Amino acid sequence: MAVTTDIVQSWRRPRRVIRRLLDMGRREDRALVYLILACLLIFVAQWPRLQREAILMPERPLDALIGAALFGWLFIAPLLFYAIGMLSHLVARMLGGKGTGYSARLALFWSLLATSPAFLFYGMVAGFIGPGPGQTMVGAGLLLAFVVIWGMTLIEAEQAPERQG
Repeated sequence: MAVTTDIVQSWRRPRRVIRRLLDMGRREDRALVYLILACLLIFVAQWPRLQREAILMPERPLDALIGAALFGWLFIAPLLFYAIGMLSHLVARMLGGKGTGYSARLALFWSLLATSPAFLFYGMVAGFIGPGPGQTMVGAGLLLAFVVIWGMTLIEAEQAPERQG
């Protein structure tokens, strides 16, 4: 299936999507692409908010804000997400999980990519509406969606190891 179709399916049946991805076999390159795409989309989602900040605080130029966000989302965040993926696997192992480090990473990376449309919506709200109850509600909904999708994909990923292929 196309990635976009899988993203839509992940909002309804995340366990089925992650199982299909795991059944394709261990592909670190695919997992890395999911992570980089997610980080790239989250970086783009920051632009409206950064534009708003640059207008409200002219001493902070837009190019500097975008440069910092670029560095953070495309160079630092992937390293942190790899660490979080491994930590989630270790915690799952202590709770009886049977998956692998790869399956836990894939669950996290896929969950980030699956919720990236919500990150884009949150970025628009942060940029066009700004701080307030609307941004808080959208942010809470985004957080809830990410936690639910990640939790369900991690449970599926830790139930049984992926097939070697």
